[in-house]
Amino acid sequence: MRPISQMLLAAGLVCGPLQAETLGSVDTAFQWLGPDHKIVIEAFDDPDVSNVACWLSRAKTGGVKGALGLAEDTSDASISCRQIGPITLSDRIRSGKENGEEVFRKSTSLLFKKLRVVRFYDAKRNTLVYLTYSDKLVEGSPKNSLSTVPIQPWGAPAP
Repeated sequence: MRPISQMLLAAGLVCGPLQAETLGSVDTAFQWLGPDHKIVIEAFDDPDVSNVACWLSRAKTGGVKGALGLAEDTSDASISCRQIGPITLSDRIRSGKENGEEVFRKSTSLLFKKLRVVRFYDAKRNTLVYLTYSDKLVEGSPKNSLSTVPIQPWGAPAP
């Protein structure tokens, strides 16, 4: 393996983002050349909190640039997270020392722009809070979406 390939492989293994499962998409604008613009729906599990799953919907740019991976996706995204089984929080999360921990990241342009999901723990309300937003190296984006997961005993009847 060449040295540059080894560095790229190592960088991907050390700081590679959590991969989401693509569930589907809907076309939003027809493109004569290349794929249509679309909204993609993806799912991922919180890597540090068992039994919490999140679903993202995000814009994906089509056309020739989109097909070649050169397009910059818009900052439009939405998130919904749910408890899907019994949750046990680690002391690290309960202490709040890891508040604002990134749990998901996806590149949305060739360079510099990423869609991120950050988890916070609201101890007063015993709730996990997930924030999704898009950022750029040069400037951030105010577009964001929020989802909360109140930590409740699993199997308890709904109020």
